[in-house]
Amino acid sequence: MILEFFNYLMRFVLLVFFQVVVVNNIDLSTYVNPYIYVAFILSLPYNTKPWLVLVLSFLLGMTMDTFSSLPGPHIAATVFMGYFRRFYIMFSTNKDDQETNIEPSISSKGPVGFLVYALVLVFMHHFVLFFLEAFTIQQFFSTITRIFFSTLFTVLLISIGQLLFYKVAKKK
Repeated sequence: MILEFFNYLMRFVLLVFFQVVVVNNIDLSTYVNPYIYVAFILSLPYNTKPWLVLVLSFLLGMTMDTFSSLPGPHIAATVFMGYFRRFYIMFSTNKDDQETNIEPSISSKGPVGFLVYALVLVFMHHFVLFFLEAFTIQQFFSTITRIFFSTLFTVLLISIGQLLFYKVAKKK
């Protein structure tokens, strides 16, 4: 239990550090802004209590807003993603999987299952984040383009990270 807590704490710190120090300083394009810190919420086990997912989402978003000097779009987007995650898991998995301590990953869900899971949740996050940042409907198509390309690039980076730390799933 304590070991798991430190494992998740280290994951939280490393993802925020990598996002703030490396990814935020890479200037790819106006339309590509990857936010890989959402991998923390994506990788929480299925049986994580919904209130804990929301609290962790809030803390993660608040940390990112603090480092970005923004008044709250990361909090809103990350909490929205954490809230929607529960419904996606209820829809896409069976009751037995929801009660286990399995972390959603390429090894546990398979490449297609994980990509769909990550694409849906990252798209939800980026949709809220980029529309709150733009805060206007006049840039609708440029914001949608930015959401599309940023989602693809974020999921690509998260998948590469998953493959780097790939573990073979245990057979039941």
